[in-house]
Amino acid sequence: MLYREVRDGSLDEKAGLEQLEAIAGLKIRLLGDRVSRSTAWRLAKRLGWDDTTTAEYLAVAVLQADALVTEDEQLVAGANGLIPLASYADLLR
Repeated sequence: MLYREVRDGSLDEKAGLEQLEAIAGLKIRLLGDRVSRSTAWRLAKRLGWDDTTTAEYLAVAVLQADALVTEDEQLVAGANGLIPLASYADLLR
């Protein structure tokens, strides 16, 4: 997303690289694939989605007990009532 914004001129490159560096500095704990995939399966089934690809993002947020950061409309709809949403700006605060 940051690269896209720099490329289309809506964000200058210096600011984009600074934000990229800040995101890279976040402490992220990785979960086992088996757990996240089975959770994604249950979520996709519950939401009536055709596959689990998008549900894997929800699954990781659910398993991490964290907020989901996305602009994807399907993910926003799926997260409704399930997990809190946050904006990209929230990450940089």
